[in-house]
Amino acid sequence: MAQSIAVLGGNGVYARHLIPRLIAASHKVRAVVRRPEAAGIARDSGAEICIGDIFDTASMAAAFAGCDIAINLATSLPGPSGRGDFTANDKLRVEGAPNFVAASNQAGVARAIQQSISFLNASGSDAWSDEDHRYVPPGETVASKAMDAAEAMEATIRASGLDWIILRGGLFYGPGTGFDERWFAGAASGKLKMPGDGSDYVSLVHIADMAAATVATVDRWPSRQTLIVCDDMPAQWREVFGFIAASLGQPEPASGGAAGFPSFRLRNTRARAALDWQPFYRSFREGLAR
Repeated sequence: MAQSIAVLGGNGVYARHLIPRLIAASHKVRAVVRRPEAAGIARDSGAEICIGDIFDTASMAAAFAGCDIAINLATSLPGPSGRGDFTANDKLRVEGAPNFVAASNQAGVARAIQQSISFLNASGSDAWSDEDHRYVPPGETVASKAMDAAEAMEATIRASGLDWIILRGGLFYGPGTGFDERWFAGAASGKLKMPGDGSDYVSLVHIADMAAATVATVDRWPSRQTLIVCDDMPAQWREVFGFIAASLGQPEPASGGAAGFPSFRLRNTRARAALDWQPFYRSFREGLAR
């Protein structure tokens, strides 16, 4: 059934892949953005453009009015544009989520989808894990602060009274994310380094698959579930970076790079079942082929 959907963070890379797919599925979409001049993809796809800011509840409530579902994709992560930083993103999650809930309630929006992060479920080793496992960081790091902020955000959504769904995405890659470009550029210049010794696992998700899973969430609506959305074949960083280097005819990257994430080797079993979804790019080899 067609729904009227407000997408907060409508200029972000996730939204840029999601909005055209929602419209293709016959949903009516309202892209909620701070900078309407940058909303070209949403506008060209047929979305309505509304101004709203996650730190301005009134503007969000006005933008959400008349919608059936609100999707919170607002982030402030560093990206190809050069804007954003991790501290600002943590603040956005902790302080912005209550505003998002308040705006949804004021606008009479009953259903909400919240983007979150899957390394909350990391094992920190080569062990598989899922939504039931909570990773406990060994100390305070950028990643541990991000996890604390994401947990606070999720707790706000669960306590909101809304009919919610939380999607914990794997590490995004694909067009517009910036990761591919940096990895390939680093390999080409001989500067790409594996995190640590390269033995940690990473659960990736191509941004197109994340968008497709979100459309499936809207259509099937597995109420009040938290789902990991990632590909089928988590891999060690040495496999991922070795593949990138080999595709350019370069030797295997050196070890000793910064480890930005705990080792996370995640199952996507629940998302596949609840959403009747499967990733088009089942592994990094399909997604990074060029």
